[in-house]
Amino acid sequence: MKRTIAIVGGGDTSEFQVSLRSAQGIYSFIDKEKYILYIVQMHGRDWHVRLPDGTTAPIDRNDFSFLLNGKKVVFDFAYITIHGTPGEDGRLQGYFDMLRIPYSCCGVLAASLTYDKFACNQYLKSFGVRIAESLLLRKGQTISDEDVIGKIGLPCFIKPSLGGSSFGVTKVKTREQIQPAIAKAFEEAQEVLVEAFMEGMELTCGCYKTKEKSVVFPLTEVVSHNEYFDYEAKYNGESDEITPARVSDELRDRVQQLTSAIYDILNAQGIIRVDYIITAGEKINLLEVNTTPGMTATSFIPQQVRAAGLDIKDVMTDIIENAF
Repeated sequence: MKRTIAIVGGGDTSEFQVSLRSAQGIYSFIDKEKYILYIVQMHGRDWHVRLPDGTTAPIDRNDFSFLLNGKKVVFDFAYITIHGTPGEDGRLQGYFDMLRIPYSCCGVLAASLTYDKFACNQYLKSFGVRIAESLLLRKGQTISDEDVIGKIGLPCFIKPSLGGSSFGVTKVKTREQIQPAIAKAFEEAQEVLVEAFMEGMELTCGCYKTKEKSVVFPLTEVVSHNEYFDYEAKYNGESDEITPARVSDELRDRVQQLTSAIYDILNAQGIIRVDYIITAGEKINLLEVNTTPGMTATSFIPQQVRAAGLDIKDVMTDIIENAF
């Protein structure tokens, strides 16, 4: 009997539309001969499933089910592709844990930790991972321009410590930009990260592990046409994404080994993607860990799967079947 899979997208942040595009991507990737697929869209308290005839049906949050032609449909597995809350920060994972519904990604602790960039990077720093110098501001806290310049320096990045897709991010070059950048970041999250700029090559590497195998994908080199890898570069083609990356075999191996180690340190599940900056002397610096990476046809992970000579359909099957 085919398993019934919920592909869960949407969410409550600025990444809502990005998440829905990932949901469509995953729908196209999963083997429909093996699984019955539904896209479940969440926004606030509006949870509904898209039906084959184009209509929708409400999700019963008591057991994550819905009615189809008068019959209750329950899900065997949830593929979470919400970027941001509640799907990337551990909240939805806790809900599914209580319902005993297996899902595609990290558990509550790893999800909530990696969603907070400052907390995650400081945690991984304790394991010897190199990170940029940074400061954390919480809502209501202030910092002077002098402290930013003295402790972090210019240029720097000011960004939400929670969230992704470069919403609320500013590359700050002058004193006059500091306070407006902090205000902009606080519009997206309750915590703001002030992070030192690192000059170098940006690389990203995906990884997943199952009971039977460990797969670390080829690296992607990111060359933004803009000041940094912002929303336009990510989603509107204003960057070159080169897979496999133009790096030495030695550096490639070190980045892949570090990605695998980070996966284990975090006790990750499903597919993760780790972003890095390679600075002078081929030093590997962590930018951030993504536990629900983008999954459109042109996203990094599908690119890396193709470069590895793998079939994305088989990768999706690995992720689903590993839960059983």
